[in-house]
Amino acid sequence: MTPTTPRHELPALPYAMDALAPHISKQTLEFHYGKHHRTYVDNVNKLTAGTELAELPLEDLVRRVAGDATKTGVFNNAAQVWNHTFYWRSMRPKGGGKPDSALGALIDKSFGDFDRFKQALATAATTQFGSGWGWLVVDGGDLKVVSTANADLPLVRGQTPLLTVDVWEHAYYLDYQNRRADYVATFLDHLVNWEFATANLEQARK
Repeated sequence: MTPTTPRHELPALPYAMDALAPHISKQTLEFHYGKHHRTYVDNVNKLTAGTELAELPLEDLVRRVAGDATKTGVFNNAAQVWNHTFYWRSMRPKGGGKPDSALGALIDKSFGDFDRFKQALATAATTQFGSGWGWLVVDGGDLKVVSTANADLPLVRGQTPLLTVDVWEHAYYLDYQNRRADYVATFLDHLVNWEFATANLEQARK
């Protein structure tokens, strides 16, 4: 009997393992992407094997099991697969700076100016107690900064994420130790992928 092919696979990184250095090291990506992200993918496939959930696309799976106490393990792993895939795309080599697009104008309108936006995201990310995520989202047509704990994500709150920064310790500890604020500042100044965020905004407006 031929084994069932796992529904979910570890997506390829959008850049080389060393492409974000010196801001995020190759060693961090080898552990964070190569071990943590891969484990979430493997766990989703194991937890859904042989069930009606097995064939659902990842985003549909996350939405289906959100809030179901009997499916907490499935949600945590599926959401972490989604979150990490989104996080890798939220960064690029030689990123950072201010978006020169409609998104930049909307950030100014929503937060007052770009520096206030940066402060809002930095505060959300650095004050998230324990593990979690900082997000820029569209909520009811407006831009907002939010944080989520553990595997939680804006998709299940009726919000559309534009970008995220991972503040689980494994995202930064090898490079920054306990200096989460320095990691978040580096993300904003050198890594954030505004082209990806802009594309997400354009999709949200359709």
